[in-house]
Amino acid sequence: MTRYAAPLADMRFVLFDLLDVEKQYARLPGGDAATRDTLDAIFEEAAKFCEQVLAPINSSADEEGCTLDKATGNVTTPKGFKEAYRQYVDGGWSSLNAPQAYGGQHLPESIGAPIKEMLDSANLSWGNFPLLSHGASEALRLHGEEWQRVAFLKPIVEGRWTGTMCLTEPHCGSDLGLLRTRAEANADGSYRISGTKIFITAGEHDLTENIVHLVLARLPDAPAGVKGISLFIVPKFKVDRDGRMGARNAVVCGAIEHKMGIKASVTCVMNFDAAEGYLIGAPNKGLNAMFTMMNTARLAVGIQGLGLIERAYQISLAYARERLQGRSLSGPKFPDKPADPLIVHADIRRMLLTQKAFAEGTRALSYYAASLVDLVERSPDEAERKRADELLSFLIPIVKALLTEAANECAYHAVQIHGGHGYIRETGIEQFARDARITTIYEGTTGIQALDLLGRKILATQGVGLRHFLEEIGGFCKAQADNAALAEFTGPLTKVAQEWGDLTLALGKRAMANPDEVGAAAVDYLFYSGYIALAYFWTRSVAAAEASKQPPDFKAAKRYTARFYFARILPRTLAHKAAVDAGTDSLLAMPEAMFG
Repeated sequence: MTRYAAPLADMRFVLFDLLDVEKQYARLPGGDAATRDTLDAIFEEAAKFCEQVLAPINSSADEEGCTLDKATGNVTTPKGFKEAYRQYVDGGWSSLNAPQAYGGQHLPESIGAPIKEMLDSANLSWGNFPLLSHGASEALRLHGEEWQRVAFLKPIVEGRWTGTMCLTEPHCGSDLGLLRTRAEANADGSYRISGTKIFITAGEHDLTENIVHLVLARLPDAPAGVKGISLFIVPKFKVDRDGRMGARNAVVCGAIEHKMGIKASVTCVMNFDAAEGYLIGAPNKGLNAMFTMMNTARLAVGIQGLGLIERAYQISLAYARERLQGRSLSGPKFPDKPADPLIVHADIRRMLLTQKAFAEGTRALSYYAASLVDLVERSPDEAERKRADELLSFLIPIVKALLTEAANECAYHAVQIHGGHGYIRETGIEQFARDARITTIYEGTTGIQALDLLGRKILATQGVGLRHFLEEIGGFCKAQADNAALAEFTGPLTKVAQEWGDLTLALGKRAMANPDEVGAAAVDYLFYSGYIALAYFWTRSVAAAEASKQPPDFKAAKRYTARFYFARILPRTLAHKAAVDAGTDSLLAMPEAMFG
C-alpha cells in the first residue's frame, strides 16, 4: 500500500490566491455560504476521508475486484467499498453541489473539484461509483420534468440511489448514430426499453438500493442517425410517478468486463428486455441531454487524470528521497551515506519536475474550468453566462485529453523512477499505470476530444472560445507588462499566444479546402493548445504566489517549477506545430493495401 496525503496547501493556493473564488462566490446565488472557514473545514474532512478510508483499500480492492452472481445478475463490490460509500453519504458529500430543492447543499460546483481530485488520487475505482451520479443529476435537473426530479433526482442527491450513462452498444462506440436499442410507448405514458449496452460504469452494484440508468434508445418512428435518438430513465427497480419503488425492472447485468485497470470499478454489460422507463426531454432530442452528461463527465475524467498525476508524483518523490543509488556526477552529495539518494540525479529530477509541473499546472487549469461551471449555472449576468459557456466548451476537450494523457506520462515516470521495483505488483506502483490507461479512452478518446476541439469548438464556432481565452491571456500579459520579475514568462507566453491564433487561422483556411486537414491535425493541435494553456496558468501561478502571503519556499518552488515548464515542456509545441503544418500527405497518401 502506498500512502496518500491530500495536497491541501496547493489546492487552497489555486482556489484562493490564484482564482480568488471567494470573490466570485460572494456575488453568485448560493455562494455566500462558501466562506473561507467553511471551505477549509470541508477540505480538511474530505482529506481525512480520502487518506484514512479510501486510500487504504485501494490496493486490496484492485486485487479482489467485483464479483457477478450470474444467476441473479447481482454484483458484489470489494471489501470496504460499501462501508466507505455509507461514510461518504453520511458525510454529505453526495449532496454538496445539488440544488436545495432536491436535498442538496447548493454549494458552488468548483468546491467539488478538489474533493473529486482527492477521491481519485486515493481510490480511482471507488470514485467511479458516485462519478456518473453527478452527470445523471445534471441531466435530470436540466432536462427532466418536475416529477422526475422529485422521484429520481432527490434519491440520487441523498446518496440512496446512483446513476449511470448507458450509451455504448456492442456494434457502436463513439458513432451513436448506429445504436439499435429501441423504445416502445405504453398506454400509461411509460416506455418499454429493449437492447444491450456495454461498458456501463457502476451499472450494477451493492452500494445503494436502486440504480437509475439513463439510456439512449430509438422510438419506432425515429429518423435515422443521431437525429433519431431519445433519452430514457430506466431504474433497476421500478419507480412510479410518486417516487415509490416497486418490483425489479427487466434490466440485468449480463457480464462484467475483466479489465487492465480500475479492476474494482465494475464495468457492465446491461441487458434491457422491455424494461419500464420514462422519456426525459423531448422525443428524438436525446443528444441534448446526453451532452449535458458527457460534458460533466469529461471534466470529471480530466480531474481523474489530475488525481493520478498527483498520486504518481507523491509516490515518486518519496521513493527518490529514500532510495540510495549511485553518486551524483558532480561528486557525492551525501558523503556520509553509502550512496546518494535518487533525487540528486538529473534524469530523476527531470521526471519528478515533469510530474510536479503537470500536477500543479493542470490543477490550476481544471479548477479554473470548474469555476466557469459556476458562472454558467449561477451568474445573474446573461453576457457573463454566455462568455463562460463558450470558454468552458472550448476548454473541456483540452482538460479531458491533456490531463489524462499527462496522467499516463506521469504514471510511466513513477514506474521508471522505481526501476525494477516499479514493475513488481507488491510495491503498488504498477496499479496506477494500469488505472491511468483507461482515462484517455472512456468518455471520448483523445482523438475524439481533439476532433471535438478543432471541428466543433474552433471551426464550427469561428473560434469564439479560443478568442475569449486569447483575450484573457493578452489582458493578463498587458497588466503585467511593468512586472520585470515576471518578464521571463510573459514574454514567451505572449509570443506563443500570438502564434496560436495565427496557426489556428491558417489551419482553418486549409480545412475549408480539404476537410481531411482536421483529422490530420486534430491531436497535435490539441496538445499544442494544451501546453500553451498550461504556460498561461503557470505564469499566473508565479504572479499569484508572489502577491500572496505564502511562505518564501512556496513562492520559490513555483518559480523554479515554472522555469522548468517553460524550458522543458512548453517547447513540445514546436514539434506539434510542425506536425500540424505537415498537412495530410504523410498520413493519407499511401494506399491502404500497402499497409501490409
